[in-house]
Amino acid sequence: MSRIGLKPIPVPVGVAVKVDGAVVQVKGPKGELQWRAPDGIMVHVEGGQVRVTRREEQVERLKALHGTVRSLLANMVRGVCEGYRKELEIQGVGFKAQKQGQKVTFHLGYSHPIIFEPPEGISVEVGDGTQIVVSGVNKQAVGEVSARIRAFYKAEPYKGKGVRYKGEHVRRKAGKTVA
Repeated sequence: MSRIGLKPIPVPVGVAVKVDGAVVQVKGPKGELQWRAPDGIMVHVEGGQVRVTRREEQVERLKALHGTVRSLLANMVRGVCEGYRKELEIQGVGFKAQKQGQKVTFHLGYSHPIIFEPPEGISVEVGDGTQIVVSGVNKQAVGEVSARIRAFYKAEPYKGKGVRYKGEHVRRKAGKTVA
């Protein structure tokens, strides 16, 4: 029994959910998302709510997917209604980012700048060179782009310089000491 999978997903005003076989399409003020439900999982829209059910109750694979599918659909509804955003910050002397059109150029202490072009549907904003905001309607894509940007130069433990999520704590190490 999936307790999360049994909960209905309320559909806010201004959001339209359309189910065509296994394909679920969600439209809202921020954008549109489309997703295909796995075989054996059925999605129904009834009375301003979305419900997720399993075709067979005893199949372990379907039991495992039931709550996951419900969570993914809830994330889609929230994404087209409110959107998702992740904030990153750059720390370090000379470390900065600049936005030029759609592309973002990172200067992170390497011998060359890193030029990053976000995928379609994802917006990257740069504030004062050290604050980066990644936003979009797809939660997974926003998290993936944020992780890719952070991986350009993860915050190192000795001086703390690098790219990190806003509010992320970097555990510091002591440097070498002369004995």
